[in-house]
Order: sequence, then C-alpha cells, then structure tokens
Amino acid sequence: MILTYKTFKKSIPAAMLVICFFAIILTNSSCVSPKSIVYFQGDSAAFSSQEITQKYIPMIQPSDILSIIVGSLNAEANEVFNAPNTFTTASTNYSNVGGPRVQPLGYLVDVDGNIEVPLVGKMHVAGMRTTDAADTIRARLVNYLKEPSVIVRNLNFKVSVLGEVKLPAVYVIPDEKISLPEVLSLAGDLTIYGNRNNVMIIREEQGKRQYARIDLTSRDIFNSPYYYIHKNDVIYVEPVKARMLDTDSRIRTVPLVVTIVGGISTVGILILNLVRL
Repeated sequence: MILTYKTFKKSIPAAMLVICFFAIILTNSSCVSPKSIVYFQGDSAAFSSQEITQKYIPMIQPSDILSIIVGSLNAEANEVFNAPNTFTTASTNYSNVGGPRVQPLGYLVDVDGNIEVPLVGKMHVAGMRTTDAADTIRARLVNYLKEPSVIVRNLNFKVSVLGEVKLPAVYVIPDEKISLPEVLSLAGDLTIYGNRNNVMIIREEQGKRQYARIDLTSRDIFNSPYYYIHKNDVIYVEPVKARMLDTDSRIRTVPLVVTIVGGISTVGILILNLVRL
C-alpha cells in the first residue's frame, strides 16, 4: 500500500484523537476526592466545642529506662544518686535525623517492676506514675539528704510510624504523652496516597496485642481510647486503592507511552518527508 498525501492527511485527525484519548486517561487516573483527605470533618459551624473525655496517664512498666535526678543542699551526696544518669552508652537514635547518638544509661526497671536506687535499695515502681515514683524516692531520701528534690522521667517512650507518611521512623517522645495527630505531624503528615479513613494502631499491653482502626476524617477520633498514643505503639498508614492502581497503571502504560511517542515521531518524520516533496 502506497501512502499518498491525501491518505496521510485523512489519518492525522484519527491519530490525534487516539493520542488525546490516552492523555485524558493518564491525567484523570490519579484524582482524589477532597472528602477522603480532609481531617476532622463535622458540622460546618464557625465555632463548636466538644467535651474532653479521653485522659491518658502513662504508667511505669518493666523494661522502662528511668532518669532519676536528685537534688539537695549537699551537692557531693547528690552525685551518688545521679551517677547512672551521668554515664552514657551508645544507642540507636530513633529520631528522623538518623545516625548514632549518646543516651543516658538511667535506671532499668526489671521484669518484676523494680529498680535499684543507692541507699534506698530495691524499690517497686511498676504501675506508678513518674510523679508518684519521685515522691516515694524523696520520702526515703529524707534520712540521707537535707531537703531532697527528685525528678523522674521515662527515657524510652518510643512510637513507630510506618506506611504512607513522609518520614516513617521510630520516634522517642520526651513528654511521655502525645496524641495521634501530633505523632503524625512528627512524621511529616500522611502522603496524598495515605488512607485517612483506616489508620491502624497496634498496641501491646497486659500481655495482649490490640489492633484498632482510626478514621482521621471524623471528629470521633477525639473520643477514641486510641487518641493518645501509648509507649511502644505502632502506627501504620495503609495506601488507598488509588495508590496501588496508579502504580499498576504506570507500569502498564509505560509500553503504551513508548508506542505513542514512537508513533508521534513517525508521524513527524512523514510530515517532513511530505513537505520536502
């Protein structure tokens, strides 16, 4: 078959129509509904209030590492108690910066929930708040120190965030209390492909592993027992179906795009040849 100028001229509109058709498909294949990405949806009033029903008080547990800082009028005597906070050991940096760091050794809570404090001896702290543990230690140090003050903090309150977030990592929380939105903020928020309707939280407490699903697009999250994150919680943000479909379509359309580009190049060459004629 000999390609004449008249035949070629008639085939150009059809070829352009096919190219435009595939361009529209590629453009609209990754559209996301606004309702699926807006957080805390509810009433549209300019102002509304909600009673705070969830309160989380972290308790000391076995395997916790506690920083116990003792102060009194006798600085030399204080060093006896603060020595475990002074000596350091290399450990993994769980922040999003990466790399090694130096972390205080602290007082390790054993499997029975006890710690060993100089002069005070073995002391059961599991199930206590850090403030209660500080008060108990202070009461026992009255016999050894003049006007002692005690500060107890948890050094290994960590949370894992993975999945469709910008900065997946294990984060150490210095405040011992943090909410789910705050943790996701540390992780750089969800990507556009993160499923905000079905965020999974995995929690291990009292010998049980719990799996909870949270809808970030609803204000009901503020009444959820999983609004406040507990120590060692794992937060997993799964991808939406559009993410998997988009990835799959990209893989499948690569040969198509190559074919289209090759076709356009061929059309261009033919046009140049006809112009020369």
